[in-house]
Amino acid sequence: MFRISVTVCGRGISKRKRTSFSGENALPSNLRIPSNLVDHARRPPPPSDSSLPVLGRCDAVVPVHQSPVQTWVEKLERRDSKLLGLVDLHPDVFAVPTRRFAVSVSVVSRAWRRYQETGQYIRRRGGGQQPSSRTATSAFVQGGNKLHNFCFAGGVSHGPRGPTSFYYMFPMKVRVQGLKIALSSKLAQDYLHVVDTLNIPTPDPQGDDLKTVNVIPGIGLNIHSMLKHEVLVLTLEAVKFLENKLLWHDERFTPLYPFKLTCLEGTG
Repeated sequence: MFRISVTVCGRGISKRKRTSFSGENALPSNLRIPSNLVDHARRPPPPSDSSLPVLGRCDAVVPVHQSPVQTWVEKLERRDSKLLGLVDLHPDVFAVPTRRFAVSVSVVSRAWRRYQETGQYIRRRGGGQQPSSRTATSAFVQGGNKLHNFCFAGGVSHGPRGPTSFYYMFPMKVRVQGLKIALSSKLAQDYLHVVDTLNIPTPDPQGDDLKTVNVIPGIGLNIHSMLKHEVLVLTLEAVKFLENKLLWHDERFTPLYPFKLTCLEGTG
């Protein structure tokens, strides 16, 4: 019995060694990441002793316990163009811890804009004939051959109807926090590129009908557009504009909109 157990263990060890030294993949095929889902080669972070000039600095005061985040400044002319310099990004805007709640609520509230009204029983196709006889089951006594609310894709009782709007907005603090988290995630994933200008000296007609590129002003930047597109390109002026606007909400003491107290007293 002792020799049999040693033999079995020895076979397992030899098989394990042969598999590891033969160069075979240890992971099975269902656990391997496809080649099209592997992240692209990321750029190295800016070194601390870089000789390139700093083209942009933070206008707002950086807290003592934090330091500005640096990234490269590129040119939009060519893909392999030389780096122009560095830019300092405020850590309270581009280095914020991730909170999925602040990002998800913005997407959900935006989706409620396109919320359509539900189909009611009166709008379904069909007449007054019952789908089955009364003696078969008592479930179909209450209606005709129209789809009821207990059927699949049937009419909904007291469902939402237009023109009532179901769009709602979260507090400004939550929306600002979502923008900061989205910008920080793009920078951490190396999907944020800062350029000096968006002017291209030689226009290419092949880029006139690009459907995957959208140019929006800095005041129109939103979380939905940043999640929809993979890469975010900002100019130096846009970086300063976003930092000033987003940091202003952290220091303001007055509400953006006048507060109105709803009258809760009864008429009687």
